[in-house]
Amino acid sequence: MKLHALVALLAALSTTAHAHSQPELKRHANLKRQTTSSSSASSSAVSSASSAASATVTTSVTGSSSSTGTAVVSSVSTAASAANSGVAATILIESATISGVPALTAITSGMSSGSTFAATTTWATTASPPVSGAPSLPTPFVYSEGVWPTQDKTPPTDTDEVQSWLAELDGWDIPDLEPTTDGTCASDPTFSADAASRGWWTCGAHTRDTDIINCPDKLTWGVSFDDGPGPYTQKLLNYLESVDISATFFVVGSRVIERPAVLVEEYMSGHEISVHTWAHPHLTTLTNEQIVAELGWTRKAIKEVIGVTPTTMRPPYGDIDDRVRAISLAMGLIPIIWTTAGTLGSFDTFDWEVAAGTKTGPECVQEFDNILGNASDIDTGIIVLEHDLYEVTVDLAIGYNLETAQNYNPAFTLKPIGECYGIPTTDLYRESNTNTSFPYTNTTTDVNGDGTADNTTTTTSSGTSTRSSSGVLTINVASIYTTFSLVGLMAFASTLL
Repeated sequence: MKLHALVALLAALSTTAHAHSQPELKRHANLKRQTTSSSSASSSAVSSASSAASATVTTSVTGSSSSTGTAVVSSVSTAASAANSGVAATILIESATISGVPALTAITSGMSSGSTFAATTTWATTASPPVSGAPSLPTPFVYSEGVWPTQDKTPPTDTDEVQSWLAELDGWDIPDLEPTTDGTCASDPTFSADAASRGWWTCGAHTRDTDIINCPDKLTWGVSFDDGPGPYTQKLLNYLESVDISATFFVVGSRVIERPAVLVEEYMSGHEISVHTWAHPHLTTLTNEQIVAELGWTRKAIKEVIGVTPTTMRPPYGDIDDRVRAISLAMGLIPIIWTTAGTLGSFDTFDWEVAAGTKTGPECVQEFDNILGNASDIDTGIIVLEHDLYEVTVDLAIGYNLETAQNYNPAFTLKPIGECYGIPTTDLYRESNTNTSFPYTNTTTDVNGDGTADNTTTTTSSGTSTRSSSGVLTINVASIYTTFSLVGLMAFASTLL
């Protein structure tokens, strides 16, 4: 019996090692266009899509009272020619009857607002948190004017708090990059032309190995929402609970102190919490001190409300370069961005454009549906950008985008980003984290003593890390968790011998 188990284990080790050596674990998606498909597979795709078109989903999304509605997939966005060519069939939902969600054509920036949603649960401070090793919930947060910076404005940098957080940058080589004018390529053509060397995501989607930009496993959908907690976030939480989906919430500090009970509901319901700055600025436009203030006050607000400090962040608008990246890492925050795949598009739902009045609901859903059709052509899974600050973005999520995800052919697996990336939940918060390799610790950078950062590479038990001449520490995040998985399997093997 032990011999059989050992043989099976060795096979698993071989498979795991091979799988994690493939391109899907690299930070940049390796694109592979599907070109062939058997006629039986094509028929199956059309049949599955047609079946999904008549499927119904019943769910309750109301806050104070229980109400049941039905989401109906009324149209399949596919053609026989597409199915016969082997292109994955996608489903475009044109109408929804989930309670409280209007028809797609009615979702616009000027639509009438419905009732807002308050948190539905009062959690005791003795309630066990959903994260192993995390402290109990703090006493309920009470906002005190004068203790916190002005909402929606970059905090001042001369406070005791910011000065103490600046000390976290000691020993780190922060690249001496000039701030951008407004975070856009058009306003800074010189910086834009140099975007690759600056690692500026905004102009060309340039990333580093320290960035999390996809889910490693193909057809895995990393569910994420930015900018809340908002007045309709609880409506979203009710829906997510009803369909058993967990998400990552990138929260804004100014919103956290405004709706602390909703943040508690997110956290205690098992969703992942991450930093999304205090006032939602383009971070590349700020000074080093201002970036520290934006990240530091948001960390503090989150901890005051739920008792833990996130170890991840998402830059607003995806606006990050090597300077912002280095400051984030020095403060113990791993950058997470949504997936972009070159000519295949960015996995952005464009819900924010509906809120801004630059797109209609149907235009938004159709454009995202077209891009979603490329998911099968990518060797990794995807991280998708959505928002929970506005009623229109929540309605698009629960009535259309997430329903599309659940009815997609081939099927998606929906997970929060930390889980889809294989990061233990305990690693996502400083207070519960015992992993010395995540987030990254500072290392010696000026080995030869010439006053500049050396381009050195070291191999450790957590993978390969590189400190470039720009001073940015790069570590392959995926290799850390691949190593942990293999170590766990080897430990189990020892019990069989």
